[in-house]
Amino acid sequence: MIHSVFIINRSGGLIYNKNYSTHIAQLSSNEALIFAGTFHGIHALASRIAPTGNATGAKDTGIQTIDTMNFRLHCFQTPTGIKFIAATDLLHTTLTDVLTKVYELYCDYALKSPFYNLEMPVRSDLFDASMLHLVQQY
Repeated sequence: MIHSVFIINRSGGLIYNKNYSTHIAQLSSNEALIFAGTFHGIHALASRIAPTGNATGAKDTGIQTIDTMNFRLHCFQTPTGIKFIAATDLLHTTLTDVLTKVYELYCDYALKSPFYNLEMPVRSDLFDASMLHLVQQY
């Protein structure tokens, strides 16, 4: 089950935050902003301290999952630096395909909108409805 979805812009600002479950604590606006900034910083540090010269030769992209005793955080970072984060139960081992679909929805309903300004919060009823439909599938 997907409990929450966060979208963090390339400078670490929270541009989307939505809870889809009652099983996870509701974060206040300030707590959500702190989470976004902290995750952004830890993600940047993790990609910098990763060992160089891995087997594939690809650059490390930072944190992909964080496991706790009760839930798992999944992160997908786009080439432009936008991070899509989902909090799920422990049954989901990977969520890259779902977060890629969230990225596609973001492109379709936010980036293609003539009224959307980059780096600003996503305010779209169509995006919210599509996100709800996607999350309910998982």
